[in-house]
Amino acid sequence: MKQSILALCACVTLLAGCSQKPANHPTDEPFRSVYHHSPATHWMNDPNGMFFDETAGLWHLYYQHNPFGTTWGPMHWGHATSADLLHWEEHPIVLYPDSLGTIFSGSIVIDRKNTSGFGENAVVAIYTQSELIGQHQSIAYSTDGGYTFTKYEGNPVLMGDIADFRDPKVMWDEKAQAWLMTLACQQEIRFYGSKDLKKWEYLSSFGKDLGAHGGVWECPELLKFTIHNSQCTMTEDKYVLLVSINPGGPFGGSATQYFVGNWDGKTFTPEAGKYADEKSVPWLDYGKDNYSTFTFHNAPEGRYVALGWMSNWQYANQLPTVAFRSQNTIARDLFLFIDDEGEYRLGSVPSKETMALKGAETKYLADCAVVELSLEGKQDAVITLSNAKGEKVVMTLDVHRQTFSMDRTASGDCSFSHEFAANTIAPLFIKRDMYHVILFIDHCSIEAFDAEGAWSMTNLVFPSEPYNHLDVQGGEAKIYEIDN
Repeated sequence: MKQSILALCACVTLLAGCSQKPANHPTDEPFRSVYHHSPATHWMNDPNGMFFDETAGLWHLYYQHNPFGTTWGPMHWGHATSADLLHWEEHPIVLYPDSLGTIFSGSIVIDRKNTSGFGENAVVAIYTQSELIGQHQSIAYSTDGGYTFTKYEGNPVLMGDIADFRDPKVMWDEKAQAWLMTLACQQEIRFYGSKDLKKWEYLSSFGKDLGAHGGVWECPELLKFTIHNSQCTMTEDKYVLLVSINPGGPFGGSATQYFVGNWDGKTFTPEAGKYADEKSVPWLDYGKDNYSTFTFHNAPEGRYVALGWMSNWQYANQLPTVAFRSQNTIARDLFLFIDDEGEYRLGSVPSKETMALKGAETKYLADCAVVELSLEGKQDAVITLSNAKGEKVVMTLDVHRQTFSMDRTASGDCSFSHEFAANTIAPLFIKRDMYHVILFIDHCSIEAFDAEGAWSMTNLVFPSEPYNHLDVQGGEAKIYEIDN
């Protein structure tokens, strides 16, 4: 029977568990997620090369993969597909190391105009190869929809001249009528242009003395947003540059910063007077466990659908899983909005495919569930997830400081790293009379979202038994089963 289970200051003990496991995963582990992608076995980090095949109706995900162990090692491109961004089918590895090096992160484009000569609608991968003497960019192409690739005989197509010269994200630039590569180069971003994906010309650099510089810059992406005024009488293009950094995140280790600005076909120019230091940098996600976020090329309806690696380099190799290590975030749609200070911000909401998880309302909190919270805007709210062992995650909406926080210091197993226990804090950006928050819980992770997308927070947790008790002070909550 559907009913609301929590009123103001309610305290309810919830008993059920969630026993589903993905059918294509042979292992049964307590921390194996139900609706997040994870490799069947062995190590995974950055999602990369993602694209949507509209003919087959499939989302293709490639990822950094070590097929020989559960810690970082010789990188390959693993491969999985999904029709709904929730259920993933694993496929054979598509890119193996060769004499030019191991296969680091990169991107994929559909070459509709056959600019590369590999064939109309060829699926072209652009990726970093890493060897002892440096890092270079190579390409490979597929004529079977992304299931097998042939490496270009002229590789590498762009030779590195420094260490940490990697993670190419390629897009078609309408202004230049050419391909644009956004590349991470130590602590700056370089832009390169090409007519054929083979010959690349340096265009410009960005990042000197701007943003956070506590570590190496990685996994960049340039996004274009068209902004309409309230009367829809004119439009303006704004660009957002995503830059992951490790270390240097706001709560230690790795995270993704971003810059809002303009692109003129050659140079990215940030908003005037912004991003002078790391204190002024906005972050894509305010948890500790969302890194190397990329979007799917060719996503339907012009959407920016993103996945991130749900981990942190401070402890990624030590996470307490057995046959596999690491998973990706849920799919999120990115958009641009204006906050209470008149600043452009990059927002994210669970993609509509993700929201399809929400099943029937229930009394019971499971180890995989969706929780919707309505929190009063005139008083602080405290949300606590806990179990009989006394393990808990405490989330606080502080209306005076205008922040949302998640404290996992007593969440369960934190012994594998002294860096894991943390309290992460997000600015609310927009003041409201009522705050609506969505939680996605899945065995070893909690992803919290402002329902309208002003902020998000992603954190791993490793309780010894599922959280089955929910206490909400300062608001109401509804729990929904996972319809998976």
